[in-house]
Amino acid sequence: MNKAIFFDRDGVVNIKLENDYVKSVDEFVFKDDFFKLFRQIKEQNYLTILVTNQQCIGKGIITVDKLHIIHSYMQTELLKHTDYNFDKIYFCSDMEDSGSKYRKPETGMFTDAIQKYNIDVNNSWTIGDAISDIQAGNKVGTKTILVNKNIKNTKYIDADLHFDNLNQVYNYFFNMK
Repeated sequence: MNKAIFFDRDGVVNIKLENDYVKSVDEFVFKDDFFKLFRQIKEQNYLTILVTNQQCIGKGIITVDKLHIIHSYMQTELLKHTDYNFDKIYFCSDMEDSGSKYRKPETGMFTDAIQKYNIDVNNSWTIGDAISDIQAGNKVGTKTILVNKNIKNTKYIDADLHFDNLNQVYNYFFNMK
């Protein structure tokens, strides 16, 4: 079985735009320390799976083709800076109240990847910046990391770990023995 890390995109891989969506490669800016973290994760033989809600498509703000251009740019930059890229990208364009089994906090993107890549959820992680990311990870049985410095009261968020930034995630995984 394979171990994997499931990443949310906006707010984890790239900077989340305030009250807006990433609509072009010009608006896609990697988060500080993402390249460092990603390289080390890949070197530890984790599969890397992107699971991202993208209701901006459902709202007609961008097209699927534009999303593919953004993700192609992301993959190219990852390869350039880390020598690796995501093993698989899943996205859900469904609206928030659609009842979709793929839109986080539902688990369709996760379960598709778990089945396709024979993923051992007990040795896998979900890294997200929103409660819905943590809920989805918990539902499928991964360990979870909330990366969000703006959420201070995590009493009601059932994440295994809570960090303010990706450097703290890196230190947890790779500097603590």
